[in-house]
Amino acid sequence: MKNGVFIAITAYLIWGVSPIYWKYIEGVPAMEIVGYRMVFSFLFVVGVVLLKKEGRYITGIFHRRRSLILFLTSAMLLTTNWFVYIWAVNSGHIVDASLGYFINPLVNVLFGVIFLNENLRTWQWVSVGLAFFGVLYLTIRLSSLPWIGLILAGSFGLYGLIRKKITEEAIQFSQKVLSRSWQPFL
Repeated sequence: MKNGVFIAITAYLIWGVSPIYWKYIEGVPAMEIVGYRMVFSFLFVVGVVLLKKEGRYITGIFHRRRSLILFLTSAMLLTTNWFVYIWAVNSGHIVDASLGYFINPLVNVLFGVIFLNENLRTWQWVSVGLAFFGVLYLTIRLSSLPWIGLILAGSFGLYGLIRKKITEEAIQFSQKVLSRSWQPFL
């Protein structure tokens, strides 16, 4: 539990200050930043997989067409999300980008209820309603359709939904390969 809280706080802190970094390198096009991020993330994961000798989990994905399509679709959604986020920050649309991450939990709840048959209790619906009115208020204050926020929330919400639909093997891969790699740090 303590590790989870520490990791969550660290992730939110990094996420909260990342716009400072994106703004600092605003002269670099967003697509180039995303491209570098993709290449170095790929190399890192390949390195971890090779180091742990767990390549069979990766090759198994290529033999299951459904899993491969879901992985590629989720990768495209994540790429879209990161591109729009970095572009928004570098273009001075930080409030619009932030609004997307206020809208995102509402999209996640909506997708959970519609596609995953989740049921909310009364107080959960009340909290969703309060969040909805908070987002509505911020949207009205912007006085325009928050298209950046909607793209960010929609792409990340769909990404999360697709990742829920990927087969058990993908979950085993992330748990067996990646979590073991980080054990010395936890």
